[in-house]
Amino acid sequence: MHAFNHEVANKLREIAALLNAQHANPFRCNAYLHAADTLDNMPQNIAELMQAEGIQGLIALPGIGEGIARSIYEYIATGRMSRLENLKGAADPVALFRSIPTVGRALAERIHDTLHVESLEALENAVRGGQLARVEGLGTKRREAIESWLQQHLDQQRRRPSPLRQDDVMPAVTLILKVDEEYRAKARAGSLPAITPKRFNPRNKAWLPILHTTYDHWHFTALYSNTARAHNLNRVHDWVVIYFYDDHHREGQHTVVTETHGKLKGKRVVRGREPECLQIYEPDSAGR
Repeated sequence: MHAFNHEVANKLREIAALLNAQHANPFRCNAYLHAADTLDNMPQNIAELMQAEGIQGLIALPGIGEGIARSIYEYIATGRMSRLENLKGAADPVALFRSIPTVGRALAERIHDTLHVESLEALENAVRGGQLARVEGLGTKRREAIESWLQQHLDQQRRRPSPLRQDDVMPAVTLILKVDEEYRAKARAGSLPAITPKRFNPRNKAWLPILHTTYDHWHFTALYSNTARAHNLNRVHDWVVIYFYDDHHREGQHTVVTETHGKLKGKRVVRGREPECLQIYEPDSAGR
């Protein structure tokens, strides 16, 4: 058994244990356990395989699909596994964005606070939608540099033959809002398992409810936004972060909030997809 492979395998088993404790789909739990067994039974260092064959070399291994392969790749490249951090409620998006060259703490905080994104994939979607221009003090050259780095970094993880359009990898806004409604209702009723987040939790209490649910071919994980911005604005129990992936292992993340101004004031809105939300709440608005 190779020591580094076993280290990565234990991270995957930790994900499986958390998913099981949080009442996630048993097939998801078993997928991580099977992948962990594959790594433990490999004589070759998984990092060497990745360097030689890229993420496709990981996907070719028994029991390792694209989603799990990306988690393994991330751990090899950065020493962290964001899916595990999300399940623990320990993810720090500001620290994640600081991994982008030329992005310091102040800029990382402005990106997070302005765009309400908490992963590199979500930031890439925002960049493609032109939303990075909303970040104060971010010039054209810096925006282009960030966009170039994101594309190169995430393409190394995906290694897909052709890029997918944003519309192809996103669940419908109606589905996101449905998950948001289910999560908030069950959280209020106290019927969800609670996790113990590492951030903003001085008493180390299990207070953050988490939901795993499936609609159509999309699998969702939802939890309140345990971020500095949410705490400072007293929006922790309003902002809901929803992670999703489908049966083809395409994944992403959205934040749902109660809008505070404009035509959607008082409505639940998916950040970055406000025009689609407006069409849902005001179907005739598109023709005005």
